[in-house]
Amino acid sequence: MQTADSESVLRRLDFAASIAREAGQHALQYFQRDDLAVDRKDDSSPVTVADREAEQLLRGRIEHDFPEDAILGEEFGERSGSSGYRWILDPIDGTKSFISGVPLFGTLVGVEFEGDAIIGAIEIPALNERVYAAVGHGASYVCREAPPKSARVADQVKLSDGLLLTSEFAGWESRGALEALAELQSQAWFTRTWGDCYGYLLVATGRAVAMVDPVMSVWDAAALLPVLQEAGGKFTDWQGRPTIHGGEGIGAAPGVLDQVLAVTRKWC
Repeated sequence: MQTADSESVLRRLDFAASIAREAGQHALQYFQRDDLAVDRKDDSSPVTVADREAEQLLRGRIEHDFPEDAILGEEFGERSGSSGYRWILDPIDGTKSFISGVPLFGTLVGVEFEGDAIIGAIEIPALNERVYAAVGHGASYVCREAPPKSARVADQVKLSDGLLLTSEFAGWESRGALEALAELQSQAWFTRTWGDCYGYLLVATGRAVAMVDPVMSVWDAAALLPVLQEAGGKFTDWQGRPTIHGGEGIGAAPGVLDQVLAVTRKWC
């Protein structure tokens, strides 16, 4: 299989971090606006003009600078490419937080090469935090205007040492796995629903030890695997496979992952 050359990867990493920040700032113009209209998709999930415009901005930048790359976005589907690279976009991850005026939403930009997730950028515009990574090149964390520093997961070895996160209860209920969540909560020091990509940023920067979601789309997951891996952690499905295509996700410090998998594997 062809491998991505380092120069091409680093160019895309810098670009991913830049356009994620730009799209996040664009979405922020609509945040906490009283006149923001909210539509419902066929699956009843919310979508706004901010989601659509932010994705159009991302797609336009990619199409201009990397015209041979494929693009997959949550709002506007897929465009084919010939380079082996595919950008995977979630313009507002956490739209439910966004429309509720809660600042825990983000912009996700992921890049695959020949089907492998190699680049991820998580931008949290309302909090002015971001983390970005490319496989083999480390993960960087930026808080407000401070210089970048290495992103590292926590070094706790037990779930009882730290914070467990999930996005919401509905996915656990629809999967019939509320008992799994209860079991994980009983093992954790404490649990919060600081969800969506913000929770995975907390894991990647050592402030939480695990985040578990029972339902995920590929655009929810694509940026997360490179970030967690390069921060010294793990991103897997509920069976422990390192994939963004599992329809579910676990982000964890390495010492905690086996504890989480001991619960989730019973529900696969």
